[in-house]
Amino acid sequence: MSADRGGAPPEAYLPIGEHGLIGDLRSAALVGTDGRIDWFCAPRFDSPSIFGALLDAERGGVWEIGPRCETASRQQFYFPDTAVLITRFLTEDGMVEVQDFMPILRPHDENHRQRLVRRVVSVRGSMRMRTRIAPRLDYGRAPHRAVACEGGVRFVSDGLTLLVRSGSGLSVADGEAHGTFELGQGDEVLFVLEVEEPGAAGAEPCPLDPDATSELFDATVAFWRTWLGRSTYQGRWREMVHRSALTLKLLTHEPTGAVVAAPTLGLPERIGGPRNWDYRYVWIRDAAFSLYALLRLGFTEEAESFVAWLTRCLSRACGDGATGPLHAMYTIDGEPDLPECELRHFEGYRGSAPVRTGNGAAQQLQLDVYGELIDSIYLFNKYGAGISYRAWQDLTTIVDWLLERWDSADESVWETRAGRQRHTYSRIMSWVAVERMVRMARRRGLPADLVRWTRARDDMYRQVMEDGWNEELGSFVQRLREADEPPSRVLDASLLIMPMVKFLSPRDPRFLGTMEAIRKALVADSLVFRYDPAEAPDGLDGTEGTFTICSFWWVEALTRSGRIDEARLALEKMFTFANHVGLYAEQIGTTGEQLGNFPQAFTHLALISAAVNLDRSM
Repeated sequence: MSADRGGAPPEAYLPIGEHGLIGDLRSAALVGTDGRIDWFCAPRFDSPSIFGALLDAERGGVWEIGPRCETASRQQFYFPDTAVLITRFLTEDGMVEVQDFMPILRPHDENHRQRLVRRVVSVRGSMRMRTRIAPRLDYGRAPHRAVACEGGVRFVSDGLTLLVRSGSGLSVADGEAHGTFELGQGDEVLFVLEVEEPGAAGAEPCPLDPDATSELFDATVAFWRTWLGRSTYQGRWREMVHRSALTLKLLTHEPTGAVVAAPTLGLPERIGGPRNWDYRYVWIRDAAFSLYALLRLGFTEEAESFVAWLTRCLSRACGDGATGPLHAMYTIDGEPDLPECELRHFEGYRGSAPVRTGNGAAQQLQLDVYGELIDSIYLFNKYGAGISYRAWQDLTTIVDWLLERWDSADESVWETRAGRQRHTYSRIMSWVAVERMVRMARRRGLPADLVRWTRARDDMYRQVMEDGWNEELGSFVQRLREADEPPSRVLDASLLIMPMVKFLSPRDPRFLGTMEAIRKALVADSLVFRYDPAEAPDGLDGTEGTFTICSFWWVEALTRSGRIDEARLALEKMFTFANHVGLYAEQIGTTGEQLGNFPQAFTHLALISAAVNLDRSM
């Protein structure tokens, strides 16, 4: 649905990049530079939205806080080294801060209470403010009623009750709460949202205590600074790397150890286009690379938690079905069933429909995930506490399955919907899976059929070198050559990963040729496209922006091949495409706009890897 078909006008939507992220390691919220919360799911990342105006300005739900006047300028930044977000409004008469955070008192807190705190403080002068609290529960599908109570408002539906406690009076009408308040210098007004436990809706809420809220603020700041203080990175790009680390941590579901790909769904890869997916799940690929990035920075506890989550998935894996023992993605709880459906009542961000929940790619065959998974476990086994015998048994079962099917067509890393192909990237990562198993077996003396494994590993390597190479182009290509057919001419940025996984030397003439071919066809300055859909139809309509993870892979490829000055310039250019608080979406459009789900773990982990490796090379 677009604006000219009855939807909200484009100006009703902030640019995707005009947001910061807050969270409590269970869920997260996006806060716009205008003070609105237009995306929040609770109590978990994958719960239905409470505020979803990001996907439908009229029907999605929003929490607004801002000045009554429309001439205020705006600033937004993070409280240093934390996930506490501050939005400032400035006029000639005063300056007011909205301090947004979700309290976290201590790691692995069994008594954690999920709260969203909005503290409005006058820093200078005076300002008249307003607020509008308009939730739309269950993606705007569940009716609710707003009930005024002592010190706040309850929003009650059959399945969920929200309590908003307020230090300012709120009026209730049509399922919403509204209020205005005047702030003089030094004044503050508090708002706290809680998802109430079942049966608690009849109790009168406790009045807000500013001192207690200040303690929550201080404790949350201390939590984030203590966590970040464990980082071992002291390089040139500390601020960007640490912001990326904080973002990865914000995308971690602490109770399970899962790492979601992004906190959002449905944000388009092209405005008005249909490439709109739900990323609030655990991609084995993304999470495995995240583990690598966290290990590089010294965050072994998060790596251990994720490996524990992964071990639970492995213990349930079996070789039946179209995807094999592993799925490409799972729910936070490790379940592989993610039925894809459309929210037809939502118009989508600036008319970008359909809006999808769930993800059908969970049922695709993506052979590359076996390499990404086992590589991450190899790294954990090398730098972390080491894997258990039970986990090793599960891995050998998985490898046995892979050895029977590695030469199959699949959908691969980009999850195309044009049918299965024999992807070069998948063959490289299948090689990684077996090669790392051989290394672990030899390093720890673990039981293994090394003769069979090494024979298959070598067959995979030779196939990539012979059938994945186009002599005329002087480059590796996206798809392996079929018998009696000429080699593919489609280039693919995923092949930049070859030296990163030790498949090929970064100075090998074949890799240098591949870099040059990708530079000519897919690189626009520092920005990199995944592939050309015109040459390799992916089963989807429309176009997309440059893929940000590929841009950081390009930086790392330049670094590893010895082109240090070019790598440094490309990295600095990529930093200019971050939003105002250092966050990246999945893609970057032609005019530098953030596109796709936001922020994306895959992008931030690639930034960490590129920066750390470039630092080591300088």
